[in-house]
Amino acid sequence: MTKTYYDYMETSIGNLMLAGNGDALMELGFPSGKGARRHRNNWLRNNDVFNEVKEQLSSYFVGELTDFSIPLAPIGTEFQLQVWQALQTIPYGETLSYGELARQIGRPKASRAVGAANGQNPIPVIIPCHRVIGSSGKLVGFGGGIETKQKLLGLEQELTRPAFAFETAN
Repeated sequence: MTKTYYDYMETSIGNLMLAGNGDALMELGFPSGKGARRHRNNWLRNNDVFNEVKEQLSSYFVGELTDFSIPLAPIGTEFQLQVWQALQTIPYGETLSYGELARQIGRPKASRAVGAANGQNPIPVIIPCHRVIGSSGKLVGFGGGIETKQKLLGLEQELTRPAFAFETAN
């Protein structure tokens, strides 16, 4: 049986739980909200296993990293894995609706199922489910809470918004 390791990391959106098998990240949990996750009793605490994950997350939260290169091993159904893979193609600072994501994976009538799979994403932030919004453009459903979703999107959009050059009158 493979061992599962965990640790916690303080970030600008709260204390995140990290869990993995030593080779890949399997879960990232928010401290509160409907997506709150805590370690399980049979997991082993090991902060050394997550050095690269913590380094990349730290860089992301200060706006220095836009693409993660961490080995991931989310566990889910074939459909969930397909949705989570598609989430990783949404560019930093951009958003898609659930319907657009459903069309992207070739299942145009499956926006509700895409929403359910999105809600089960075990590695939020790195698998960027926060980049999926309602068809009206509203921020809807997020395991870490809407306020956290706003912070993540705000961070990304702040860094991708073009700088304006002002001309001065002579």
